[in-house]
Order: sequence, then C-alpha cells, then structure tokens
Amino acid sequence: MKKNKKHEVELTSEERQTFETLVRCGRHNALEIRRAHILLKADVKGPAWSDAQIATAFGCHKNTVSNVRKRWTECRGLPAVKRKVQSQPSRSPKLDGAGEARLIALACGDPPDGFARWTLRLLADKLVDLQIVESICPETVRQTLKKNAGRPHQSAYWVIPPDEDAAFVTAMEAVLDVYQRPEDARFPLVAMDERPVQLLEHLRPPLPAKPGRIARIDYEYRRPGSVPAFLFTAPFQGWRRVSIRERRTAIDWAEEVKHLLDEVYPDAQRVTLVCDNLNTHSLKSLSKAFPAEEADRLSSRLEIVYTPKHGSWLNIAEIELSVFSRQCLNRRIPDIETLRAEAEAWQTHRNQTANKVDWHFTTEDARIKLKRLYPQTKSG
Repeated sequence: MKKNKKHEVELTSEERQTFETLVRCGRHNALEIRRAHILLKADVKGPAWSDAQIATAFGCHKNTVSNVRKRWTECRGLPAVKRKVQSQPSRSPKLDGAGEARLIALACGDPPDGFARWTLRLLADKLVDLQIVESICPETVRQTLKKNAGRPHQSAYWVIPPDEDAAFVTAMEAVLDVYQRPEDARFPLVAMDERPVQLLEHLRPPLPAKPGRIARIDYEYRRPGSVPAFLFTAPFQGWRRVSIRERRTAIDWAEEVKHLLDEVYPDAQRVTLVCDNLNTHSLKSLSKAFPAEEADRLSSRLEIVYTPKHGSWLNIAEIELSVFSRQCLNRRIPDIETLRAEAEAWQTHRNQTANKVDWHFTTEDARIKLKRLYPQTKSG
C-alpha cells in the first residue's frame, strides 16, 4: 500500500515511551490521546500504518491524520498532541465605585422595552451607551454584580404585607399570641391549610433509572382533573393529617372540622384553629352542613384565629403543606385513590418521626423587625 512520505513520523525510543504512557494512563483528554495513538501508528520504525488505516482504526478523517503528522514536524514531543492554548484576551476595564453604583441601579431598575429582565449583555451595552465606560465585557458585569449580591436574572414571588395597616397588625399579633400560649390538652392548637392537587396520568410508562442513566419520563400526559388536599397539623405536638376530597366546598370543610373535633380531640374543651380567610373557613359553613343543634355544638368547641391577608407565612400549616408538596406531590399521580393512599403513607411516616415546629417569632420581635407595618400614632 502506498504510504505518504510527506511529514513522516520517526519517534525516538524516549518519545515512543512518552506517548505510550500517555495513552495508557488516560489522564489526558480524548483529543490528546487520539493524537498520541496516531503518532504511534504512523511511526516509520513500526508499525508505519498508512493514513487510511489510521483513520479507519480511530474513526477520524484522513486529513486529521495528515494534520497530526504535520504538527509533529513543526513541534516535536508532547506539544504535538497538546491542545492549542488560546491567547488570553485583553482584560476588560473594571468599574470604579461610581460605575458600580450605576450598574447596580440599572440592574435593580426596569429592563428595556421588549425584554422581561436584564441580561449581562444588555447591561454591558447600556453602560457603554451611557458613556460610563468605553467598553466592558459581560463577564466583568457578572463579577461586579456577584460581588454586590446582585441577581437581575432572578425573581421570587413573595407575600408583601401593606405598610401601616392596623388590620394586618391586629390579626398578626393575634396569631403570634396564640403560638405563645402554654400547651394544654384541654385547649389544643391546630393549624390548617389547603391546596389543589392536579392529577396527572402517564400516557407512556416511564423508564426507570439504571446505573449510568437517569430515569426517563415522557413529556405527554393526561389531566384527569383537580382535587383539594386539606392539611391539619398540631405543630408543637408533631401531628398532622392530610385529607383528599373530591370538592372544596363549605360542607367539605365543615366535615373536616367535625372529624377534628369529634375524632381527633373528643375530650378537648375547645380547639383553637389557625387558618386563612378563605370564604369557606368560617362558622357559617358548619350551619350549612349540619342541623342547628349540631352546628352550635361544634361552634362552641371551636375558636378560629385568622391569619391576616398577605400574611399566610404566619400559618404554620403552610410550612407543613410545603413539605407535603415537595415530598409527596412532586410527581405525576393519576387518580384520587392513588393520591389518598400516598398521602396516608406520607402522613404515617411523618407522624412516626414526630417532626415538630420550633417557632421563635413573637409579638415583641414583630414590633421591632416589622415596625414599618405598624400605624404611626401621634404619641409614637
């Protein structure tokens, strides 16, 4: 077979030993290892393979083999197989204190029309347009924002309470005072919250995970419907109960409250229930669901303490509901029967571990840390 005499490779014993060690230890990247293999096979001292043979053996083009031999004639030794080191670009000018302040102000402001948020490129271009710097690269913008804890690409939904709102403050302190009550079996404290759960059914069976491969789930699914999940928890005793119902009506809520009073706390004189201001969370729901005598009996054993509007973070049940959502609901569940079984298994495990809430935020803390929420009085 005709061999290409141009850029012949002739390795010394030391060079051959170096390349054989390189391909044997495997500590280099695939490109460098392949180049070493090519030079070993192209050595005229043996085995002296042709470009076509080498290309077939290592799955590359003949031109690749030719280029490796050419690199060998230009630079002997390891440099012939090493990747080219790109020349470092000139450093982007750094921002001074005033420039950093302008950058942070831009990142915290509204993005240009047509854009949902600032990007590093947009900020860099804007700094140049405003003649704050002659030129700047996005990486310098990123490092500057990181140093100042700026994240213009991120946002989070948050419950923002109103300033100087007497109704908010009154409801907030009522909830915080309830949390500070001493524990008494005659007057247990329970918090409740609810959320809709979207049922999702696989159209194709998922492929389970295997060694070296993650689980695979098809994008398509079917939505059989949505059902509500009611969660009741005694946060300081480490107890919780999840109930999956077909509807979320006043009667459903009333039946859950009756179960709480008669089945969970039959010997309690009065149960204090912390919940939000949803229209079904009221004593009138008991009157809709039961005869007057029964509704009156249940009402006499129930004290409802409402969290303020925009103050759902004060409801400890929301914490427990978040745990339930992450640990149990973060998957596709096809029907209400499966959901009920999974919810019961989750609550059983959670109750057995006796996870309790250690609540530290008090009314005194609120009056200091949330001072802006309190109305300003003339005496204050």
